[in-house]
Parts: sequence; C-alpha cells; structure tokens
Amino acid sequence: MNEAVTRDLLVELAASLFARGFSVGSAGNISARLDDGYLITPTNSSLGRLDPARLSRLDADFRHVGGDAPSKEVFMHRAFYRARQDAGAVVHLHSTMATAVACLPDVDAANPIPPLTPYFVMRVGRSMPVVEYYRPGDPAMEPAIHASAHDARAVLLANHGPVVSGKTLTDAVYAAEELEEAAKLYLLLRGTAPRLLTPRQVDDLLTTFG
Repeated sequence: MNEAVTRDLLVELAASLFARGFSVGSAGNISARLDDGYLITPTNSSLGRLDPARLSRLDADFRHVGGDAPSKEVFMHRAFYRARQDAGAVVHLHSTMATAVACLPDVDAANPIPPLTPYFVMRVGRSMPVVEYYRPGDPAMEPAIHASAHDARAVLLANHGPVVSGKTLTDAVYAAEELEEAAKLYLLLRGTAPRLLTPRQVDDLLTTFG
C-alpha cells in the first residue's frame, strides 16, 4: 500500500472510530508503518477531523520530518514497532469499556480479560497485560510498554486505555474494536461464572488464524 493510500485509509478509519465514540475530543492516536518511516496523527488532533496531507511524517528513527507536529505519545507507538516486527500499525484509544477494565484494581494484571470469544483471541491474542500507571505523555512509559509488547499484540495502560497493534492498519483498528467489545462482555459478566474458551481451544484458534 503506497503512502497516499495509507494516509487516506488512516483518516477514514480514524473518523469511523470517532463517529462511534471510540475516542472523544483530541483523545487517542493512530500510526502506520511505511517502507521508510511512519505516519502518526498530529498532537492535539481529533480522530474525527484529520487531514491526510497534515498527518505527521516520521523517518525510520522516529524523527519528525513532515506534516504537523506528532502526537506527544510517539514513544508508545515506537515501543510496539521496536518490540514487534509484525506490527504494521498501532492504535491507542480511550474507549470506554477497555478503559473501565484498566481502572479495576482486582483484575489479573497479566491478562485482565479472559478468553470469552474466539474473535477476541483471533484479533488480540493470548494475553494482554496491564502496564502500570504513568502520567500521559511520560516517556518513562516506553520501556514498560516495550517489555510487554514482546509477548503481546495489545496492552492496557492502567487508568488510561488500550494500545493495540496489528499487521496492517485495518487489522489494528479491527483489533481495537474487538477489544472494546470483549471488555464490554467482561464487564457485563463480571461477578458471574461464564464459560471460557479452554487452553486447547485458544491454541487451535492461534494455530489456525495466527
């Protein structure tokens, strides 16, 4: 996919997320890997009102080389790209249900949302750890995200929201959407004893769908 197409797709997908309430105001940021660098949403921009020509352009070392000034959370995306060679895009949202789970003190920090549905496992993977709280924009968050991203396609930032990677821009957005639905199911079922997918069923999904 060439850069012009990637710019247009990023703006289209971001607007769809915004229209459905996955982000509000200037919350959230999205990036995509290019052959020679990255695109990322600009700082203080709304996902619902992006201009393809003004997306921030970063070089291969994440230096700003074009477009508007990048999100202050570039380091969050860099952590995933450097930890995962398969990451072609990263989506960070403040989506309500996933953020609600990230605020719960009694969840399993290694895997706060259990395998309730096959699509959650297929999109997000086997595990999704909670990264301890850091002030938004604090670059000290980067090594913590990087350490978790080696073994996970997505993380929950405590009291902040999800960060999700995917092989493509579309994959990353689909995974962020599926995570939000899984978080909603988890909160609806919290306090009950739902039937979970077994480890064998999870293995079968990951073997079949990757």
